[in-house]
Amino acid sequence: MLFRAFYALPDSIKGPDGRPVNALLGTANLILKEVELHRPRAVVLCFGPDAASYRTELYPEYHAEREAAMPDDLAPQFVASKDFFGAFGWTVATSDDLEADDLLGTYAGREAEAGGHALLLTGDRDMYQCAGEGVTVLYIRTGGKGAEEVGPDEVRERYGIGPELVPDFIALRGDPSDGLPGAKGVGPKTAAELLREHGSLEAVLDNAIRERRPKLRGALIEGREELLAFKDIATLRDAGVERPDDAPTDWAGAAAAARKLGMNRLAERLEQSG
Repeated sequence: MLFRAFYALPDSIKGPDGRPVNALLGTANLILKEVELHRPRAVVLCFGPDAASYRTELYPEYHAEREAAMPDDLAPQFVASKDFFGAFGWTVATSDDLEADDLLGTYAGREAEAGGHALLLTGDRDMYQCAGEGVTVLYIRTGGKGAEEVGPDEVRERYGIGPELVPDFIALRGDPSDGLPGAKGVGPKTAAELLREHGSLEAVLDNAIRERRPKLRGALIEGREELLAFKDIATLRDAGVERPDDAPTDWAGAAAAARKLGMNRLAERLEQSG
């Protein structure tokens, strides 16, 4: 979200020290739009490495095409984000070993297990695997429309399979943004068709020898080990975190933090919300 905001807003938005604060401002606005709408009992922001080591060990090309260097004007905003968002009364969770998605999915799962309802705010469709009873994905759309609420029905409508098969679907179809090529010649329609017929990636591969389409049969048989690795990569890991305590947004603290960085309009909005 910080990357998204950094590129969406001009770097002319600066704090008193002359450094850009566009990523912090844009991210705060994205989250606040949903906080004001849903009034959650707690907010957790998740950080982690861009590519977890266990995923690159499974497939070295994972995230290989993503730009390695962080823009000079964004790096200080990442550093400042913990204190800035902490002032909102929000929890900032960080993992050295697992990716932010793993943390997000685990927190959402803990809330659902406790009988609560989790709202998972993300711009990554991989997180559709979390949609279910007690978990709604808030998928960030472009423009000012706010997030789209995605549950199991919306996942089935988009992909033709349920949330529990999203990692299997990603493995077969591929995911260019993560550097996963998928099965050769398999697109979303074929991936969904295979999974509906067989029920899982493993079952698709076990029955590949019976596939009547020669090219598809060859792609599944030859790519078996890679495809299983792709599913493993796409499947979220349990981050071992605990369900957070109630922590309502601190509107006054947030307003003070915004004013300190020269975000006066945001500060006024926060004071009004409080």
